[in-house]
Amino acid sequence: MTIEKIQELVKQMTLEEKAAFCAGKDFWRLASCARLGIPEVMVSDGPHGLRAQKTAQDNLGINDSIEAVCFPAGCATGSSFDRNLVKEIGSAIGTEAQAVDLSVVLGPAMNIKRSPLCGRNFEYISEDPLLAGELAASLINGIQSKNIGTSPKHFAANSQEYHRMSNSSEIDERTLREIYLSNFERAVKQGQPWTIMNSYNKINGTYTCEDKWLLTDVLREEWGYKGLVETDWGAMDDRVAALKAGCDLEMPGPGDNKQDIIDAVTNGTLSEEVLDTSVARILDLIFKYTENRDTTAVFEYEKGHALAAKAEEQCMVLLKNDDAVLPLKASQKVAFIGQYAEKPRFQGGGSSHINAFRVESALEAAAELLPGSDITFARGFEDSVDTVDPVLIAEAAEAARAADVAVVFAGLPDSYESEGYDRTHLRMPMGQEMLIEAVAAANPNTVVVLHNGSAIEMPWIDKVKGVLEAYLGGQAVGRAEIRILYGMANPSGRLAETFPLRLEDTPCYLDFGGEDDIVRYSEGVFVGYRYYTSRNMPVLFPFGYGLSYTDFSYSNLHLSADSIRESEPLTVSVDVTNTGSIAGAEVVQLYIGAKGRKPNGIIRPVRELRGFDKIYLEPGETKTVTFTLDSRAFAVWNTTLHDWYVDTREYTVEICANAFDVLLSAPVNVTGEKDIPYTYNMNSIVGRLMHDPKGAAILANLQNVFGGEAAAGDGEDSAVSSEMAIAMMEGMPLRSLPGFVDTIKKPMLQQLIDMLNAKE
Repeated sequence: MTIEKIQELVKQMTLEEKAAFCAGKDFWRLASCARLGIPEVMVSDGPHGLRAQKTAQDNLGINDSIEAVCFPAGCATGSSFDRNLVKEIGSAIGTEAQAVDLSVVLGPAMNIKRSPLCGRNFEYISEDPLLAGELAASLINGIQSKNIGTSPKHFAANSQEYHRMSNSSEIDERTLREIYLSNFERAVKQGQPWTIMNSYNKINGTYTCEDKWLLTDVLREEWGYKGLVETDWGAMDDRVAALKAGCDLEMPGPGDNKQDIIDAVTNGTLSEEVLDTSVARILDLIFKYTENRDTTAVFEYEKGHALAAKAEEQCMVLLKNDDAVLPLKASQKVAFIGQYAEKPRFQGGGSSHINAFRVESALEAAAELLPGSDITFARGFEDSVDTVDPVLIAEAAEAARAADVAVVFAGLPDSYESEGYDRTHLRMPMGQEMLIEAVAAANPNTVVVLHNGSAIEMPWIDKVKGVLEAYLGGQAVGRAEIRILYGMANPSGRLAETFPLRLEDTPCYLDFGGEDDIVRYSEGVFVGYRYYTSRNMPVLFPFGYGLSYTDFSYSNLHLSADSIRESEPLTVSVDVTNTGSIAGAEVVQLYIGAKGRKPNGIIRPVRELRGFDKIYLEPGETKTVTFTLDSRAFAVWNTTLHDWYVDTREYTVEICANAFDVLLSAPVNVTGEKDIPYTYNMNSIVGRLMHDPKGAAILANLQNVFGGEAAAGDGEDSAVSSEMAIAMMEGMPLRSLPGFVDTIKKPMLQQLIDMLNAKE
């Protein structure tokens, strides 16, 4: 339906009808109007499968939903680094939504993993905004290619579950822009989702649903967003203020805010034009879906299951493989140990909990894929009980002792990570840790397969030969595990988050959770690997890390220029060769580092991810991977300009195996094209003049005078060296110069200030 027709519909609606449309009809359905031919549509939780509830509705995953396919969760798909794979998953989810008559899938979940403690990290993609934004855009485009809407969430700065409905994320402007908004910016600009779901929390004291700067100034006017904004379920505070800010739809409904809207329009405190705009956005979504309804769409369960298995194969991360303990051989006697081999943990708890029509365990998959193989099983632990069971551990150790290789299927139980609350530590249950220790003592060839939604500590890591991170891999996780463990598929996942050595090392350790519902993001832009690399701090496994059963080499790093202006693109190419004996996929990672730091300049991370691509290579095959970088690859957010700013300096283009391991690098000089306005005064430091062309000549004279006097006293016994004099002058306010240099007088300084402040 055209905008003009929608506007005509809005004109025919009564004030009461328009007010009613600004909230849902119930938990999952939007309002309808038979009088005007406006149909009813239904939305559903996602983001890695459909959680459609026809009856007994809730948003916490308590009540059953329809049977559906549970694809790998965001923690897993983030590690795929694979846009095409994520888009394919999205396309499948979109088809399934059409098949069951759902208009919008509430996802992707794409908040930044600020801390591994966040209870909902299993849904989120990454600690890096580029990776999170790119993969979220891929899922959006996949789902919406089937004329099903999406709702990226939770907008924005929602990186904890503790008091998520009341806390205020206190974040400086630069950090907000570079880390917590840029992921959503990419998703919006590349995907134009039908809806955006705002978060529960406040940002710097304002609830996101009432934040006009966030929802209108940034989202709509700056980023060009065209869709509607809806609340998270129960996030509405002041309904009228939210409408003015740009929040169109309150969910769930109908609630008791309808009269507030009517009264505000009636008494003139809310413009009816604002209300009409929101209603038009809601109607646009309704008709965009109903007019493109695909009644031929079929929910192909087994096809979805096969895709879930294929996806998980490409998501799992091989973290350790000493002595090439993996892949296993069908001829080996192998002990599968741990309850997750029989009953895997494959998804998290809460609103994304899928009623999977089928769950395939590693034991089931092995029976089908490896008929006649010698595989034994010992339970090892009970998932629902966080205690040490000596009997189960002893049985597991005995099974391990009798095998060639022992594979422990372990991880975090449902009670450890879920929507609604955060973790309190990074350890696995004590019973599982003791199980791994006992099995490793009984068999030196021990491999651990992990089922968890975020980083964990591994005090047992040195006692095992192999570690495979499966994350929460969806309903076909068992099949994917067997194919990876036995070399039927080659692991190609890379960590989308850092695994720290201990909780105390995390950058937000002192601030996470906050106090008095104030959460200070004092680590600034130094989130995840940005912090660890900048401090050169050892970690358990770095961002971007992952092993393969084959080897890759890199060569011929080429930059299209060694010097550019910020408005000019930079093309970077590199050759990647599979030097091993089997086919495999490699994730090529490009980072940018800024060399040096201006005296009055910006503190920057050592390197930041600015490009990635996943390629498949046959043995001996070489492919050239090409990246095109624009100004944003070199930019930081400047709080004076309130815009992106490229500092004139030398940068380093780095091709890395992970955030710590630089394989190839090349310098490029970038000239910025924006000036930062500054008004000089007597308290301005001399160092600021060093980067101001207008003051260069005068500064040179000042340095000659001041440097000359200092140098005259230079010598073995001098208290003031030339280096000290120059350093002192760099940080010295202009007002202080007359006290050190007789030839400089205050009127001279004022003349200099006037010249510097004069407009061209």
